[in-house]
Amino acid sequence: MFHPTQCDQLFLNLLCFGGSKGAEWRAKAEKIELELQQCYKSQAQLSEQLVVEVAEARSSKVLVLEKEAVIADLHKEVTQAREDCSQLMDTLKQKSKSLDLLLSENHILRAQLEEVAQKAKSAEAENKILIDRWMLQKMKDAERLNEANIIYEDMMDQLKAGSIEHLARVQADGVVRQFEAGAENFAETNIPVSCKHKIHSHEGGCGSIMFQCKSNKLISGGQDRTIKIWDTNTGMLDHTLYGCDGSVLDLTVSHDNKFIVAASSSNNLYVWDVGTGRICHTLKGHSDKVCAVDISKVSCFLVVSAAYDRTIKVWNLQKGYCINTIISHSNCNALCFSMDGQTICSGHSDGNLRLWNVQSGRLLSEVAAHSNAITSICLSKSSNIVLTSGRDNLHNLFDLRSLEVCGSLRANGNRMASNWSRSCISADEKYVAAGSSDGSVYIWSRSKNETVSTLREDTAPILSCSWSGLGKPLASASKNGTVCIWT
Repeated sequence: MFHPTQCDQLFLNLLCFGGSKGAEWRAKAEKIELELQQCYKSQAQLSEQLVVEVAEARSSKVLVLEKEAVIADLHKEVTQAREDCSQLMDTLKQKSKSLDLLLSENHILRAQLEEVAQKAKSAEAENKILIDRWMLQKMKDAERLNEANIIYEDMMDQLKAGSIEHLARVQADGVVRQFEAGAENFAETNIPVSCKHKIHSHEGGCGSIMFQCKSNKLISGGQDRTIKIWDTNTGMLDHTLYGCDGSVLDLTVSHDNKFIVAASSSNNLYVWDVGTGRICHTLKGHSDKVCAVDISKVSCFLVVSAAYDRTIKVWNLQKGYCINTIISHSNCNALCFSMDGQTICSGHSDGNLRLWNVQSGRLLSEVAAHSNAITSICLSKSSNIVLTSGRDNLHNLFDLRSLEVCGSLRANGNRMASNWSRSCISADEKYVAAGSSDGSVYIWSRSKNETVSTLREDTAPILSCSWSGLGKPLASASKNGTVCIWT
């Protein structure tokens, strides 16, 4: 390529030569000038391309710097991830060791479990053999007991026939009461005025008490799952019966004082032989807590119970199972046998008093006794009067023959403490006693139809009252487990 000044000088020299050579050189000069212009254009294009490439290089440099920063951050994250991975590997090793240890312990426990299961199977087989032997012995004992009962009944018939001149007759509601020779007649009941003994009977509360037949021995059942027998003369504990799996909600005793039956929150009934202190029956069949129980005054082997599964069941203790089930549309809170053992009197949550036939389970009669739930039913000694108490705080007396109300008692301040608050009627049927939620025991006179005494020894709600069949004393049990003997 020629510099512009050089080209111009060359052109002048060519002109000097003149002639034909000048035209040739001129043509060459024009050609060279054309090439020169193309060179200028190429130079301009290259300059522009250079500027663009420089700009692109700068932007690429900035992008490279940003990528380097990102790479540095990624290197840090990779380093941190490697450290975390290392920690996790250490943790995984520890967990693996722990898992291996647990697996070895699990194998040992499985072996122990298999050994225990084998022992349990052996014990179950042995237990079955023992039960079979026990049932056989029980059947033999029942046969001997039946024979003894027959001999006893024969002796009692002979005693009655030989000593009929010693029998006393007392007229009450048109019924003649007869008492066996040597038995204490129903003495004139005195109104209790003071607490003779204050006994802490059961931990957690005492909800059920009753006297043994023709005795001043008191039976109590409570939240501590025990049955206790007390001497009310001394206030001392005679016996404690164990084996109940739930709280004792109600109890009853046979007329010969040989058996005690308890209704429990464990859905079962428990029958103790008082002589041995051992459970001879566990009656299962209810699907909810059993809240009421009674034993027949005629046969010691006939028991009736009620539970919150809306059923009333009749049990035969000789056979050890239920012989009849009565279904009611309302839960039964309290019940009792009639004196002849043919009728069941039941009080329900709907406030109705119902009478049922024991054999057929048929409803014989029904009366709306209270405006609220019935909490207690107590049959008089003459069996002609039944006392009902309700959450409406009324205590009604019904003539059992006609189901007509022959008395209605209430008092300001007297409030039933629970759905199973038990009231009672005295042996001579002159007085009614009932506990209250304020810790008081109210006593009414039937003849005056008014309260004649209010007893109070504690502030805990009174859950149950029971009058001795001998006329005295009166006993009360409270929610804090205190039993008071009133004379």
